[in-house]
Amino acid sequence: MAFEPPQRLVRALGETAPTGDDWLEKLPETAQQAVAVRELAVERVQVPGGRSSLVVLVRLPDGTPAVLKLAPPRARPESERAALAHWDGRGAVRLLEAPGSLSPSSSPSTPSGAGGVLLLERLHPDVSVRSLPEAKSMLEAAGTLRRLWVEPPAGHAFETVAERTGRQAEAMRASADAEALPLVDAALAVREQLLAASPEARLLHGTFRQSKVLAGERSPWLAVGPDPVVGECAFDLARLVRDRVEDLIASPSGPATTRRRIKRLAESLDVDQERLRGWTLFRAVESGVRARRVGRGQDAELLLEFAGWL
Repeated sequence: MAFEPPQRLVRALGETAPTGDDWLEKLPETAQQAVAVRELAVERVQVPGGRSSLVVLVRLPDGTPAVLKLAPPRARPESERAALAHWDGRGAVRLLEAPGSLSPSSSPSTPSGAGGVLLLERLHPDVSVRSLPEAKSMLEAAGTLRRLWVEPPAGHAFETVAERTGRQAEAMRASADAEALPLVDAALAVREQLLAASPEARLLHGTFRQSKVLAGERSPWLAVGPDPVVGECAFDLARLVRDRVEDLIASPSGPATTRRRIKRLAESLDVDQERLRGWTLFRAVESGVRARRVGRGQDAELLLEFAGWL
């Protein structure tokens, strides 16, 4: 079978590919090898798929449905593997290969996870929590997120919120145009305030939103696709606040709806409301500036308008 990456993935990775990166070019061969070493039966490539990895629906040698996920190094797949192993299916998709394990048919020198390959339990890839009415979808998404907020493993190597947002802050300063500069200044100032007195750190999903919560068999809803980070819970919840941002911007009551959403989410998950507002501002501005930098002008306008409400 030809493992052609979906155009959505090609476009997204093309925006961030470092000079000389050939991961996409080698992807079909990498997928073939990953399938062969595990003796998997391929059903299909998931389309349109995600923006950072190739997702292939497969079956294990015993017929069990599964998912093979292949991601480039810049998507930090080994960090995702470590987080999924730590959660061990609690609130998140289950990893079917332990970190460092070998598939039964592979040689001792061939790690089953080499090259950013993850073998995962099969959820329902076309059914996310976004299919529910908004109030219900927010409730279910928040409940799923709460289950992920656990103590990180001892001696972990996960990036911290301070480290991640530090990198992002540098990029924001370097690429902000005059129009976005007031929002960038506000976002950078609120980051400094938030980091000055941060609550207890937890292992966070890192990129949580409604589309990252899929229907499952052993649990109604499970999270997928983490970019894990260690820090305060308000940082993780902030991305959920702006979910369905297109609908918020299109609504005359968008600003009021956003304020109510912050209040309800903060109260339901025992998060400080002002800290949630602050991280929501930072993350929206960072995403907006990054979108403008890579040429996604419409996305940038939506995100920066949303940030202006905060």
